[in-house]
Amino acid sequence: MSQENRLEKTNRINLLFAFYELLLTEKQQTFLKYYFHDDFSLGEIAAEFEISRQAVYEHIKRAEQVLENYESKLGLLEKHERRNRNLEDLQNALERAGVSIDNNQQINDIVHQLRE
Repeated sequence: MSQENRLEKTNRINLLFAFYELLLTEKQQTFLKYYFHDDFSLGEIAAEFEISRQAVYEHIKRAEQVLENYESKLGLLEKHERRNRNLEDLQNALERAGVSIDNNQQINDIVHQLRE
């Protein structure tokens, strides 16, 4: 896997994790945090938990599948990304119309609320 693809995958897993973390088991949460957040190697995680690298790999792969399964059913990340794209489109349309959201507190407040 290329460095760019690995980075894309890491970013996606981190985003999915942000949405669905509490739906994972404690072990899945821990392994994903170590691997994707803290950048531990499979060997380092295996040593920490006194299991094989293969077992760590399988736990991580299973947790990734669980995250993707939740996303396919609930679509929270896709909705979040779509909302952000729509907000960008709105901001661009307002700028083209000569409306500065920075100078309009009401519009700025609404955009800020929608981003949360």
